[in-house]
Amino acid sequence: MKYAENYLRSAAAIITAYNGDTPFAGYLKTHFAANKKFGSKDRRYISQICYSYFRTGNSMVGIDMELALKAALYLCNNEPGVWADLFDQNWLKDWSSLVTKRIEFVKNHLAYFNPTQIFPFVSYLSKSIDVERFSASHLIQPDLFIRVRPGRIANVVNALTSADIEYKIVTESCFALPNGTKLEGIAELDKDYVVQDYSSQQTASIMEAGKQMRKGKDASVDVWDCCAASGGKSILARDVLGNMELTVSDIRKSIIQNLAQRFDRAGIRKYQSLIADLSKPITAPELAGMQFDLIICDAPCSGSGTWGRTPEQLTQFGNQEINDFQQLQQQIVRNALPKLRSNGYFLYITCSVFEAENEAIIPFIEISFPFMKLIEQSAIKGYDVKADTMFAALFKKID
Repeated sequence: MKYAENYLRSAAAIITAYNGDTPFAGYLKTHFAANKKFGSKDRRYISQICYSYFRTGNSMVGIDMELALKAALYLCNNEPGVWADLFDQNWLKDWSSLVTKRIEFVKNHLAYFNPTQIFPFVSYLSKSIDVERFSASHLIQPDLFIRVRPGRIANVVNALTSADIEYKIVTESCFALPNGTKLEGIAELDKDYVVQDYSSQQTASIMEAGKQMRKGKDASVDVWDCCAASGGKSILARDVLGNMELTVSDIRKSIIQNLAQRFDRAGIRKYQSLIADLSKPITAPELAGMQFDLIICDAPCSGSGTWGRTPEQLTQFGNQEINDFQQLQQQIVRNALPKLRSNGYFLYITCSVFEAENEAIIPFIEISFPFMKLIEQSAIKGYDVKADTMFAALFKKID
């Protein structure tokens, strides 16, 4: 590539100037807007170098920046492609399509490369996570996943086929697409399909427990999505449970406004929404006297299971934040659980891989609420399918 060395220098300058105050995607957009000399191809290649570097976490500490950037491109690409001119024959002839072999090659050729620091927070991981496979997964761009809603498969397949978009059917309703696929104008977003990670979709089977609270065939289930964010879990619950009385809450007014637009597209008209700060005792009058059959708590967390999508977090996150998130999660659980009906279910979810945010919630709930019984817990591992990694635990209130 003619300008490869220039791209390396530009990427090095951008990475050096970045301080983590904003998401890197936004930082790049602002940088390129202020530097009009970069065309669309330049922006694409420079961005690829930057993201490849961030994917290596702290493994390149002590290595010259330009050499580290080249090594990052080697680690993050199955083949040299457009970057071949940056490498000598020694690297090119041993360029394996297997990321594990590329890691081993760089380890043998760069003295300071430390693959154990690709994910720098290994000591905080849940014990069920395979450290090597999870760490290596950060060198691979995750896929884009969509969940096809009930009865809409033909619409989505026809739309993807007509647009000549590559896709893979992972499960009956889960499709994997190359990351960066443009879906504008492809079928009807939220009506035909939702953009939802593979691992997030797997919580559907756990939500099935909510059906046991139905008093009759056509009776509804009272559901509270207490940290609703964009409403993805609520739409999933609707598709799993069918008829339900839905309440959604979030601390952010703007999020609730966006959720309303999304629900409109999804055909969800009957629901109650409110602004609630669940880190404090509940004062919202809309919740006074309310009891629910199923409470979904998709708790705010470190997001560490999704850092394959925002790899700058590997170097910008501070481990002291884990304890902050744990305390926030405990406060939310403490304030939300009293709203659970007898024999009802509480579904706790995070997109974290840290034990403090995941498995540690179980003894907290069991000690704080002795009437809560753990039904199941699961680390939903996405690192073998180019997806996020999550955690879910289902409890039942036993009086």
